[in-house]
Amino acid sequence: MNGSSVYFMAPHQVEVVDEPIGAPAADQMLVQTIVSAISSGSELLVYRGEVPADMPLDASIPGLTERFTLPSKYGYSAVGRVIAAGADVSREWLDRLVFSLHPHESHFLASAQDLEPVPAGVSPEDAALFSNIETAVTFVMDGRPVVGEHVAVFGQGVVGLLTTALLAKFPLSSLVTVDRHPLRRRLSTGLGAHEVLDPAAGLELKNNSFDLTFELSATPAALDQAIAVTGFAGRVVIGSWYGDRPARLHLGGAFHRSRMQLLSSQVSTIDPALRGRWTTDRRRQLSWDMLRDVGPSRLVTHRFELSDAANAYELLDRHPDEAVQVLLTYGA
Repeated sequence: MNGSSVYFMAPHQVEVVDEPIGAPAADQMLVQTIVSAISSGSELLVYRGEVPADMPLDASIPGLTERFTLPSKYGYSAVGRVIAAGADVSREWLDRLVFSLHPHESHFLASAQDLEPVPAGVSPEDAALFSNIETAVTFVMDGRPVVGEHVAVFGQGVVGLLTTALLAKFPLSSLVTVDRHPLRRRLSTGLGAHEVLDPAAGLELKNNSFDLTFELSATPAALDQAIAVTGFAGRVVIGSWYGDRPARLHLGGAFHRSRMQLLSSQVSTIDPALRGRWTTDRRRQLSWDMLRDVGPSRLVTHRFELSDAANAYELLDRHPDEAVQVLLTYGA
């Protein structure tokens, strides 16, 4: 049989290519995709050709561990149904709804360790945002908010909005979010932010006033702003991936004496200080619980058929003021 796959051919050039799909090996399953979520952060870096040439796209995801070259498949939020299985696979997998860190393809082969059963009662569209909610859970775990702290989140894309939703559950003194797009600011308010700011106005009044700051905007200049508004011995959690774009920072002023911590955070690992009690499976279960609670599909603004994928990426690239979460659908 044949399937269809999204390929990044060159900067700003996406094509849907038909490819043959073999029968499952003894330990494999064939998944028919229902929906997949486009990441407006890392996938746009790939779309724009801003990925560093000397590193893999993601060393933790099978198929993405080699040095990045074009043309290439990419993506990591696919939800589908198991329609066939190899001889060594339990029949219990058949017809099961599953999530996979897999590129955008209509059908794909995967082993059991590469599939995550979607819990009962979770819709395919919510499940497609599982990787986003797990990333947000990781950011909050790394930030370790404390009762009564003043917290700021730069960037209210999907992961930023989900991080805001989780932080809103804590008894913080203030939760301030920053984004330049009015639509995202409105969504942020609905998810529990106490105050929402445009980065072009008012930030200078809040210098050194936050205990904990998250930089999730994927904009290098925002890191400098995040550092400026973080107070003595505060923490800045850097969840953005800037690709090959440099971040210009002003560290010659108050930062030098601030004893501030700049913390890189990424979902592929758990903080070594927590690994004695936290495993990936424990974090994954927590993420499913948080996904049920938040209902992230409310952030979906656009849906495109797989055949129209090029227009989906063009929308995200050119009109971030209109698009928050974009899904690809597969007619299944």
